[in-house]
Amino acid sequence: MATILVVDDELGIRALLSEILADEGHTVELAENAAQARLVRESLRPDLVLLDIWMPDVDGVTLLKEWSAGGQLSMPVIMMSGHGTIDTAVEATKYGASAFLEKPITLQKLLRAVDQALMKPAPRGGVVANLAGGLRGDGSGASDALAPGGGGGGGGLLPALMLNDGPHAEQSFDLDRPLREARDAFEKSYFEFHLAKENGSMTRVAEKTGLERTHLYRKLKQLGVDLTRNKRGG
Repeated sequence: MATILVVDDELGIRALLSEILADEGHTVELAENAAQARLVRESLRPDLVLLDIWMPDVDGVTLLKEWSAGGQLSMPVIMMSGHGTIDTAVEATKYGASAFLEKPITLQKLLRAVDQALMKPAPRGGVVANLAGGLRGDGSGASDALAPGGGGGGGGLLPALMLNDGPHAEQSFDLDRPLREARDAFEKSYFEFHLAKENGSMTRVAEKTGLERTHLYRKLKQLGVDLTRNKRGG
């Protein structure tokens, strides 16, 4: 896993990105301005930087230019902005940014941009911008449906439920018991399957199952799912 520096003057953004990236197994360092970002970059040499453009002292593009001119751009940099333009994105990539994410940043596009940036060598400039928009990351509008037949009346429960792939994909359930118990048994197996498949990543399980993270934690606790068994280190 990587060491990622998040530079943003908004506390809420720093906290949200830190939680998501840490849940993915990364080590996350935070900076609220350019001065702090310089210190962290120099002392820790992060593998990746998420850099906000609009900051009160020195803006992100100016800091990116500084690192590029000084030969300090030894890591990929993903620019972030809630007021970005095509011109800004082009300027940022001209000075070595590997991607440009427009706020609010979607969870899926954040993780994709991070994965792609970490797979690439250190930037040399001239990289085409990855213009991404629309992240809620709050799960708003997500459905609570768990799987076909998995909610409400439970009519879709079968003696043997076949899941297509991954660990423990084939499950059998005793249906000769109250509906509530049968449904809980299915839901517990369903979530344990996805936790194992996603190496314990709550972020990815929430995305796959369509549940908001807080609701997911509460559901897993209610069902007695062991959250430590599949949690990966780092």
